[in-house]
Amino acid sequence: MEIDPNTLDARSRHLLLTALVVPRPIGWISTQDAAGRANLAPYSFFNLVASSPPTLVVSVGRRAGRPKDTLANVQATGELVVNVVSADLAEAMNASSVESGPEHDEFDFAGLEQAASTVVRAPRVAAARAHLEARLVDVVPVFDDDGMAHNHVVFARIVHVHVDDALFTPPHRVDVAALAPLARLAGLDYGRLGALFSLARPLPPPV
Repeated sequence: MEIDPNTLDARSRHLLLTALVVPRPIGWISTQDAAGRANLAPYSFFNLVASSPPTLVVSVGRRAGRPKDTLANVQATGELVVNVVSADLAEAMNASSVESGPEHDEFDFAGLEQAASTVVRAPRVAAARAHLEARLVDVVPVFDDDGMAHNHVVFARIVHVHVDDALFTPPHRVDVAALAPLARLAGLDYGRLGALFSLARPLPPPV
């Protein structure tokens, strides 16, 4: 099958690409607005950009023709927290994806407690076993062929990291199997870690 993505409608293109770029990590983003109201939502167009400086990226779309609360809050306060979604938090993460207005409390709706962050004002998901506190670096609009920015890519610098002591081995190791991060697949599908294996880096060929 040969496919020109420009010939597909937006929904079909989304389904195709999200089925091929898998698995995707989930950025479970908590923010708060200028009035201090918390927001929580998962995003699978998310990843690490660099470790020096420590930088992450998340792409946020629009809803009903306006920016989602996550983007509005990040632009208003310049702060966010990425909460790692372990497999046992799948139902709560899914509940927090409900489409709602800024007055809706996703933490309460998902049955989650908030925890104070160390550096930023946005709260953390208390039940998550790892968190990345971050501050906004830049927001880059992604323009469609119609000249509209239907998505905005948020670049943020990680300023503090929390890891459950039971998962952490100094100076920098994390037990990924025990963390059990959830991965986003396509449609309504998610994945857990399967069998893990290691590969040594190849040696350069002799000169």
